[in-house]
Amino acid sequence: QVTLVESGGGLVQAGGSLRLSCTASGRTFTNYVMGWFRQAPGKEREFVAASNWGGGTTYNADSVKGRFIISRDNAKNTVFLQMNSLKPEDTAVYYCAANLRSLVGFKTTPATIGYWGQGTQVTVSS
Repeated sequence: QVTLVESGGGLVQAGGSLRLSCTASGRTFTNYVMGWFRQAPGKEREFVAASNWGGGTTYNADSVKGRFIISRDNAKNTVFLQMNSLKPEDTAVYYCAANLRSLVGFKTTPATIGYWGQGTQVTVSS
């Protein structure tokens, strides 16, 4: 059984930082794209960031460019999201995801993503 488990969420003041982690298990994730989406109350789930298998190519949503950094440790099947300069509008449930698709496909067609975590709450106070 494949599982993705997120950790690292919490409450932080605006301008602060958090680091999310997501560890995948249950299969080999070689060549899988891994990344993050988020969903704020009353809004649709939106793409945040993603990384290809090697980590050499990453995509970030315009809203987080220059503030969030995605990285991964393939030996541990883990992807990270370093979130800096957090804003109240970053408040959301953050979901980890993994899929054997292109980065473009991962970003643009989340309905086809095969594996999702349960989510971790990030709350940024003003």
